[in-house]
Amino acid sequence: MDKHTKFVGAHTSASGGVFNAVKHAQEIGANAFALFTKNQKRWDAKPLDTKTIDAWFKVLEASGIQAKHILPHDSYLINLGNPDPEKLEKSRVAFIDELERCDILGLDKLNFHPGSHLVKLKAAEKRDPEFVQKIENECLDLIVESINYALDKTKNVKAIIENTAGQGTNLGYKFEHLAYIIERIEDKSRVGVCIDTCHMFTAGYDIRTRETYDKTWGDFDSIVGREYLMAMHINDSKPALGSRVDRHHSLGEGEIGLDNFRFIMNDSRMDDIPLVLETIDESIWKDEIELLYSFVK
Repeated sequence: MDKHTKFVGAHTSASGGVFNAVKHAQEIGANAFALFTKNQKRWDAKPLDTKTIDAWFKVLEASGIQAKHILPHDSYLINLGNPDPEKLEKSRVAFIDELERCDILGLDKLNFHPGSHLVKLKAAEKRDPEFVQKIENECLDLIVESINYALDKTKNVKAIIENTAGQGTNLGYKFEHLAYIIERIEDKSRVGVCIDTCHMFTAGYDIRTRETYDKTWGDFDSIVGREYLMAMHINDSKPALGSRVDRHHSLGEGEIGLDNFRFIMNDSRMDDIPLVLETIDESIWKDEIELLYSFVK
């Protein structure tokens, strides 16, 4: 397999201007990267100015990195499944703004966490699968409504749903959640999935051995559909399998181990999509990128 079918990078800092994310990607030998197009911890952001946009396109062209291998991430404040109508509207407005910012920068993807139902379940309710599913489906329906609304107000950019670890009340930890959302999206040409390996593992999907890796990805193909895999976050995990806790680790240092990443680097499903490190030590990102490429047979 030619290593040039894989496009590996990291989530680099856009501090000082989005164009800096491109420069930081080049410094670590990346040919893909992720970034925030605004401060991810604030609701408001000043519009992208002409000077910044011009610098972005100039630096990006010089880098040789293709727009399709860039994975912008939306603000952590956005919750497209918020049961509070006022807060839901605020999230939807912010999400639309994020989609528009991506379009201005010539990017075709926006990565986001689907949403959280925020319901504090009692112990007895947690043990009732039907009740839990009812709460989750109500939230998933809100998320679907939010995505359809945002896509209708924007153009060009795909909404890329990230799987979650299922920590707290976060949804998207089951393949069935992702499939539920996608099935109800009106314009399926503008929806996709980003699979985070740490989230996948701590949500209960084993990927450590050839057998479990093949089973998990076979399940993904049959439940969600391989055509919807449009990006990945490449992370090891501090917590154990099925712990539903979201804590990333450096490659080979966590509970997943290195074999999973060898499998990914030789799996044609992951060709020509951004494979983005969000591991915990950015000082070794360059080494981790080189390590991943060394796995290509």
